[in-house]
Amino acid sequence: MTCTPATVKSAARALELLEHFRAERVPRSRKDIADALGYPQSSTTALLKSLTVLGYLNYDRVQRVYFPTLRVAALGEWIGPTLLGDNEQLLEAMRDVHNATGETVSLGLLNDVYMQHVRIIQSTHAMRFYTEEGSMRPVVKSSLGWLLMSTRSQEQIERLVRRSNIVITQPAERVNVAEMVQRILSFKGQSQIYIEGMPFADGATMCALVPVTIHGQPVVLGLGGSLERVRANRVRYAAVLRRAVASIRP
Repeated sequence: MTCTPATVKSAARALELLEHFRAERVPRSRKDIADALGYPQSSTTALLKSLTVLGYLNYDRVQRVYFPTLRVAALGEWIGPTLLGDNEQLLEAMRDVHNATGETVSLGLLNDVYMQHVRIIQSTHAMRFYTEEGSMRPVVKSSLGWLLMSTRSQEQIERLVRRSNIVITQPAERVNVAEMVQRILSFKGQSQIYIEGMPFADGATMCALVPVTIHGQPVVLGLGGSLERVRANRVRYAAVLRRAVASIRP
C-alpha cells in the first residue's frame, strides 16, 4: 500500500484519539473530542465512524458518546509480558526505589534515536514532574539516554548524536556534536550517573544500568524529581538505586 501524507495523518489521529481516552477515561462526545484534539468536525466524524465500524469504539446512541472497546485493550495486553518476559525483578526493583524515595521511577530503553520510558511509577511528592509511560525524548536530551549511549562504541555514539540532532526541530535546542560525544564517552564504564538540569532545568535525575537486557538492549533504571530535593538526598538516593540494581539477577 502506498503511504501518503493523508494516510500518515489519519494513523496519527487514530492513535492520538486513543491516547486522549487513556488520559480522560470517560465517554466523550464527538464535539468534546474535536475540541480537545483540535480536529475539524468532519474529520472527527469520519475517524469515529471508522473506528466504530472496525470495533475499536463503542457508540452510545442515547448519550451520543464514544468509548474504546475491549478490542483496544487486547491490542496491547501481550506487549508488557513479551517485553519484560518473566523478569519481575525489574518491576520489583522499581517499586523498591519508589517506596524508598517517592520520586518518579522509570525503566528506559533506546528506541532508534530516542530514549523511551517503557515503565513509569509516578512521584508521590507534591512538587513533581509528570512523565507519561511510553513517552520518548531525543536521546541527547535525556540523562537516561546518555547512560544508555555510553554502552555503544564511539562511532555509534557519534551517529546517534548526529541523528538525534536532526529530529530536534528547534535549532537552538540542538547540541554540539563533539562536546556531546565527549560527555558520553566520559560515562563509559560507569554504572550509575547523576545529572542536574536534565530534562528539566529545575530537576535532577539519577540512573543506573541494570544487569539484564530487554530483547538484547541495555536497560536503565532511573529516578527523578525536583533539583532541590534530589540534591539534598543524593547520597541516600544513590544507595537506594545501588541496592535495587544489586537485587536484580541476570
